[in-house]
Amino acid sequence: MQLSKEKVLARANAACKNTLMETLNIEVVDFGENYLVARMPVTSRVHQPDGVLHGGATAALAESVGSFASHIFIDTEKFFVRGIEITANHLKSIKEGFVYAKATFLHKGRTTQLLDIRVTDEADNLISICKLSTIALPKKDR
Repeated sequence: MQLSKEKVLARANAACKNTLMETLNIEVVDFGENYLVARMPVTSRVHQPDGVLHGGATAALAESVGSFASHIFIDTEKFFVRGIEITANHLKSIKEGFVYAKATFLHKGRTTQLLDIRVTDEADNLISICKLSTIALPKKDR
């Protein structure tokens, strides 16, 4: 299935309205055959008390981009996606600018998916490495 980059980005960003993603100013900025990229500004809104990016905000960015990557590759008429496990290893701190999360599939199964999510700064320095497992669950007839 060939997906239009513009349509995927527009759909992803429209889905962020009135959610945690909007609160954190997460924006989906790139999409390819096996990946999705989102960015988040690093400001005091996402700092921990000592003035650096909060690991929870990083994990929220990673889960957001990874879950949406899984979502765009399933039949959303029949299934919905849920994150079932996330791990995050924080390697470097950042005080300002943007962080970019690139979610790439390690496994793209019919039921479960595993994504590698690399969080980098604007100079492509590695900030965090995350792994996300998602599951596609059938929608019940209502």
